[in-house]
Amino acid sequence: MAKSRNTQGTPAVLALQRAGVTHTVHPYEVASDGSRHAYGLEAAAALGVPPEQIFKTLLASCDDRLAVAVVPVSASLDLKAFASALGAKRAVMAESSDAERSTGYVVGGISPLGQRKRLPTVVDASALSLATMYVSAGRRGLQVELTPADLVRLTDAKTAEIARPA
Repeated sequence: MAKSRNTQGTPAVLALQRAGVTHTVHPYEVASDGSRHAYGLEAAAALGVPPEQIFKTLLASCDDRLAVAVVPVSASLDLKAFASALGAKRAVMAESSDAERSTGYVVGGISPLGQRKRLPTVVDASALSLATMYVSAGRRGLQVELTPADLVRLTDAKTAEIARPA
């Protein structure tokens, strides 16, 4: 991976550039039917990348505080394990409007990077076995490839087994 010189100026890409992190931005065509669908699986198919290498960014409320979960698009978030990783009693998925307001991104394009407010973040431990992983670059149709170590460092994330088979 070469250091990106891409001009896709999303807050996520700008955060990577400011940090001097080596990354690659991957644009792809998004289905334009407007229906709710699995954006991550669509990205995997469009980019020819295994779904286990593309991660989705989810927001949940843990004991009434928002937190970020980063899990493979081929899996689901285990809310109990996520709450446990954060030392919380319980977690419930955040409302889309709360996630968008807190992060500054739209659903389907929420990145764990460059969010309006830094939230507690947990990255699924499966990422650590990968040389590189893909996460949203801050808008639908744009993924960024980086090392798991860089993502964990830049988001000050914990790693834990928070994914379960879909």
